[in-house]
Amino acid sequence: MQLESFLEESAQRRPEKTALICGQQRITYAELELSANRLAHGLIAQGVERGDRVAIHMDNSAEAVVALFAVLKAGAVFLIINPTTKTNKLAYILNNCRARALIATARRLAQHEGLHDRTPHLRTVVITGGAEATAGNAETACVAFDRLIADHSRHTAPPAKQAIDVDLAALVYTSGSTGNPKGVMLTHRNMVSAAASITTYLENTADDIILSVLPLAFDYGLYQVLMSVKVGATVVLERSFAYPHVVMKRLVEERVTGLPLVPTMLAFLLQMDLTAYDLSRLRYVTNTGAALPTDHIRRLRELLPHAAIYSMYGLTECKRVSYLPPEQIDVRPGSVGKAMPNTEAYVVDDEGRKLGPGEVGELVVRGSNVMKGYWELSEETAKMLKPGPMPGEHVLHTGDVFRTDEEGYLYFLGRKDDIIKSRGEKVSPKEVENVLCDHPGIAEAAVLGVPDDVLGQAIRAVVSVCQHEQLTEKDVLRHCATHLEDFMVPHAVDFRAALPKTSNGKIDKRTLKQDLLGVTT
Repeated sequence: MQLESFLEESAQRRPEKTALICGQQRITYAELELSANRLAHGLIAQGVERGDRVAIHMDNSAEAVVALFAVLKAGAVFLIINPTTKTNKLAYILNNCRARALIATARRLAQHEGLHDRTPHLRTVVITGGAEATAGNAETACVAFDRLIADHSRHTAPPAKQAIDVDLAALVYTSGSTGNPKGVMLTHRNMVSAAASITTYLENTADDIILSVLPLAFDYGLYQVLMSVKVGATVVLERSFAYPHVVMKRLVEERVTGLPLVPTMLAFLLQMDLTAYDLSRLRYVTNTGAALPTDHIRRLRELLPHAAIYSMYGLTECKRVSYLPPEQIDVRPGSVGKAMPNTEAYVVDDEGRKLGPGEVGELVVRGSNVMKGYWELSEETAKMLKPGPMPGEHVLHTGDVFRTDEEGYLYFLGRKDDIIKSRGEKVSPKEVENVLCDHPGIAEAAVLGVPDDVLGQAIRAVVSVCQHEQLTEKDVLRHCATHLEDFMVPHAVDFRAALPKTSNGKIDKRTLKQDLLGVTT
């Protein structure tokens, strides 16, 4: 099965159903399918062929959703590049994957002066919100998004199928250890399998209305659209979480049933008066990207006793690994659950031997959702995809440190390279961060290990406090000493108005070390 079949089948079953709400636009499945078909024919007419890479560089929008399905229908590979990406990084990504075409807004292109002269493989630029003349050179054809669709209005059916399920559907670029982004190669099979498993345990149906403020460049945001389209539901696509009141008002007005969050969003919401909003129709809340502090889970449960809360774990290289069944959230709030359907996850030591309950090691994942590899990075791929227990197979070594309990539930402890070694002991930053966030006056916390001649590494906490709260370093350290073993108590606490975030909404620990502690990672 190919990924674009999600749209084609839902459009056939429910043509008049609203597929997408974006700003004032309300687009039915029939309209979304027709626009994607016409744009796909337009891309093919511009020379896009099977397997070509087509970059999409725009904010969350209806045009971005049309574009990603059009690229798939053309038999090509889509990559969605965050709209805030700077010119040097954008040029690197386009050149690294040798992108054949770029679909972008005129406003975004205007910010990348000289981009076309730096991207020799680029042959077509499709522009939304502006005229063709805004960009281009002798080797690059520029055409308006709307014009390309209009010029192919005679086409109502999709182009003939070319891709098969083992072909690439998408490249998702993530931060690389060398400083350059690396492209995660995801096949149609990878993405169809992941979407099928997730919609199964979330029990998604056509009656769901999912609100997403997450960028489409973030796979968590991308899959909100893919999963919604798969089951014939409605997705409400917001551009950002910059104005939480506007988002919450939208949630109430559209009778939203599903809300995907990341921890930083929840931390902000918990400082608002959520009782001012009618959240009675909210069926479920999900979290991934980083584990929720247990105190935040408790407070969310009190606010939404009727809603199912799913704590989940995943990474771009396989999309999703595990989820905690909602009925377990009060029993083991610190867990990210067990492997999702059609996936296997287990913990191994440095020699690859499976470990038992309570033993700490690296998480390994088996499943059809595991990536094909990193784009043209064989050595990086070999570090992550290693021979598995079955002959001829390769499994994903996540680089994340986990343990399991006696019943097999998974607990995330941190990245391998994030584990702090202090006084000869191994300290999980996540455990310390959970305790910090249990303090009612702390909104967010990050824990870092910094070099120390005596300790090896000293534990440094950086926190932001809730509005109208006044905390001192002694207050925080006293709280930690009450709830942590002595070797886990931070040696110093820094206070900040807000913690830096990545484009995906995670706390950016690399920037914290660089900007706040003066340590380069």
